[in-house]
Amino acid sequence: MTTETASAGRISLPGGEMLAWSDLPTQRLADGGPLAALAARIVPAGARVLLAGPHEPALLNRLAHAEVTCLLRSHPDAVALAQRAAAVVVGGPGGLPDDTYDVVIAGAGLDAVESVEGTRFGWNGVLARLTAAVRPGGVLLLRLDNPLGLHRLVDTSAWYADRNDSAWAIGGVLDRAHPANREQLRDRLTDAGLLPTACWAAYPTVGSPTALLDADQLDRDAGSGLFDAVLHGACAGGSTTGPVLQDPARLAVDALHAGRAADLAPGWLLLARRPGGPASPAADGELPTVLAQTGPPGIGVLEVLSGPSGWRWGLAAPTTSNEPAAAPFASREAAYRDADALSGPVPSGRLLRTVLLDAALRRDLATLRALLRGYAGWLAGQADDDGRIAGAAALASTDNVVVDGDRYAVLEPSWRATAALPGDVVLARGLWRFAADLLTGGYAHPWSSTLDVAGLTVVLGGLAGHDLARETVAQAVEAEAAISAALHGLDSDKRGDLATRLHGIEPTDPPIGAHSYQQLREAWLRQREEISRLTSLSRWNDELLTSRERALRRAETTIGLLSGSLSYRVGRLAITPARLAKRGARAAKRRAVWALAPRQEEQQ
Repeated sequence: MTTETASAGRISLPGGEMLAWSDLPTQRLADGGPLAALAARIVPAGARVLLAGPHEPALLNRLAHAEVTCLLRSHPDAVALAQRAAAVVVGGPGGLPDDTYDVVIAGAGLDAVESVEGTRFGWNGVLARLTAAVRPGGVLLLRLDNPLGLHRLVDTSAWYADRNDSAWAIGGVLDRAHPANREQLRDRLTDAGLLPTACWAAYPTVGSPTALLDADQLDRDAGSGLFDAVLHGACAGGSTTGPVLQDPARLAVDALHAGRAADLAPGWLLLARRPGGPASPAADGELPTVLAQTGPPGIGVLEVLSGPSGWRWGLAAPTTSNEPAAAPFASREAAYRDADALSGPVPSGRLLRTVLLDAALRRDLATLRALLRGYAGWLAGQADDDGRIAGAAALASTDNVVVDGDRYAVLEPSWRATAALPGDVVLARGLWRFAADLLTGGYAHPWSSTLDVAGLTVVLGGLAGHDLARETVAQAVEAEAAISAALHGLDSDKRGDLATRLHGIEPTDPPIGAHSYQQLREAWLRQREEISRLTSLSRWNDELLTSRERALRRAETTIGLLSGSLSYRVGRLAITPARLAKRGARAAKRRAVWALAPRQEEQQ
């Protein structure tokens, strides 16, 4: 029996299948991303799992230790996933057999489960069918899109004007059949006989999230440096390829500090348990507080677990797969990831970048000086006898350092420098990154608007008590390009392009990454201000040159008038004999000296 025949034998067609449609995403996360890591954690070995709706093939690879049944509406998707699943049912929830499962996962939501070619159940009907498939003691992992999420607030297109082929029906807060927030979803699950146990906020998009954060913890720990760094990294890490209305990273961090990051999440993943029967290990086991996809593909998903002594690091190891990686991980020259370092506690405190931005916006030079000197002193304490810094401290920029009073610590310690770097270069790199964010982001600050990024880095170094030269800043930019290439898996060509872009950053440029209309407008305003300043300077130089030319002409005219007057001629006649007499006296003196010189030699 061939592989194709065996796969076809696993596909069940009860009716309602969509023969010419595919729901599988074209852009996929390596190893399935945080959703696959979460699914692998809540699914015990040997469990019977129902995957309702389209999921990335990598997620099924992560569930190789379980017996997986897929419920799909697309026949092409069933053919693509049949080799990885024990059984595939195509045609929507109406064809699902009367059976129960240990874990039911609807990571694409309920709308993608229902087929437009078969019987329509509606959102509540699909939920009732899936909850009935959960055995007593089993769990349901369900995704819900947020109609007021961050993705809709920054999108340039109105959500109600979606004309994509996938928009069979456009849901929003107007549709009372769909829950519109976490509380309504919990009420629906409770009415269906399930007990909600955990909820994660998905960022930066709900379709392919690169970060899952515990929603309840987001509400309680609004000033957490960990949440700040994860949200900023996820939303600034290329969540969209097109322009946006405003910077999603800035909006997400502001929502965090306002206690609304969970409410503005693009979507949520909620875990609920059916009472009765033996409890599933997923219901009572240790659930992660944070799951984040960082770095290049193939290095695992970062985990943060909550224990009696606080948060601690973990790493969901990647699975082996025959699928090609999304990007090459060719550069190990500057930095590498040490998985063994992800075993200690997560340091508490606020993110240094956020505290510095706050002080800059308030023009609080005293706080800026204290923070920067503390940061520079902490880096100096990490250096060896030769003044070089190695390990995680060598990559400790302001967006990976937390500060709690006078204590500074590296937040995520797994990324380490391959070779030790000079202490001044490490400090200059951290200050340069902050200066570039400050200027290109359009933030208000207390320094001159004529400073470039390197100049502001030197000024920040002065506040930190270090005299940084521009040559040191240039070395720091080269180090930043090499480290960023390693962190993002760039090859040598892309690394060179990145170094060129970093060296060419100007204060009037928009930030690197997805351009928002708001930031582009701010960049245009800065460029207009700079053009106005240069125009005023050019006009002042023109006026100065014109005034000097007029003064020179007046002087020439005066000289011409004086040289033609009678008094000038009489004075010239009187001065000329005196000049001639002076020249004659000088000549006679020289002749006398020459004549006396031979006589003096004879006497000696």
